[in-house]
Amino acid sequence: MDLQLLRNWHQRISQELDSVVWMYSRLYRKVPRFRRPELLQAARAGSHLCLLYVKCAFVLTRDGRPVKIQRTIFSECFYVLGLDELGRATGESRYQREALTMMEAIVHWVREDPSELGRPQLSGAVPHDSMAVPMMLLNLVDQLSEGDEEAASRFSEVGSWAAKRILTHVQRNGTAVLENVSEDGKELPGCLGRQQNPGHALEAGWFLLRYAQRQKDSTLLSQAVEKFVKQPFHSGWDPEYGGLFAFQDVDGLCPTQLEWKMKLWWPHTEAMIAFLMGFAETRDRELLDLFNQMAKYTFDKVHLKAGL
Repeated sequence: MDLQLLRNWHQRISQELDSVVWMYSRLYRKVPRFRRPELLQAARAGSHLCLLYVKCAFVLTRDGRPVKIQRTIFSECFYVLGLDELGRATGESRYQREALTMMEAIVHWVREDPSELGRPQLSGAVPHDSMAVPMMLLNLVDQLSEGDEEAASRFSEVGSWAAKRILTHVQRNGTAVLENVSEDGKELPGCLGRQQNPGHALEAGWFLLRYAQRQKDSTLLSQAVEKFVKQPFHSGWDPEYGGLFAFQDVDGLCPTQLEWKMKLWWPHTEAMIAFLMGFAETRDRELLDLFNQMAKYTFDKVHLKAGL
């Protein structure tokens, strides 16, 4: 697989390209049967496209020219994940140096000054904290800290901050995980405050699980399993047709997102990861049963879509 093929394959969304760089590098580094030179070559090619042509543009032309800049941190986050993992797989420190530089910029934008993102502060916008931001920071800290005591120490406070911010999204006396809360961790009025995203909550659950394992924090581990893994599944599962809703309203009103009742692929993937990780850590049989339920639904639908 050469650079031109990767350009053609991922010409629209560089965030996906960074994910592929991470996946190929991770498979090469962690799974013996995937330790194949062509896989690492493809990861290098993808990273070179990002480094040389686009940095963190969200939408690209076929030849790598930026079309759209996403005014959030998420393209940059996937950029960090991909480059750090590629550096680990190749042993070339230049990739990890670039990842660390971008990580510092992300932390600055999130916690100090977001103006460089180019997102104007509109007078009618409600100040709020989206759970997606501390989730991604916690995931980045996990990636950068693996086997690297210096990076772990450098971003220790960021990880602690991110975990605490995620926990503020547990609202309604512990009965709901809300996607958005006020800047001081309180429930917001209106549809923004009522929004739930089962897939995000489950994703946050396994990020918290990883963090709790590293910190040897049994209390946080229990919170992650009960509040961010089990609870979002039970509230987000469609009792009539199966599968996880994309969005929900905590008061049972119609969500404002037009795609709210779609069964998107990624929440089901996040759920299976969370259930298996939780079961491996706790040996809680309910988590294994939930994994089997989710896997059956997911792979049945994949087969139907593939016409098998």
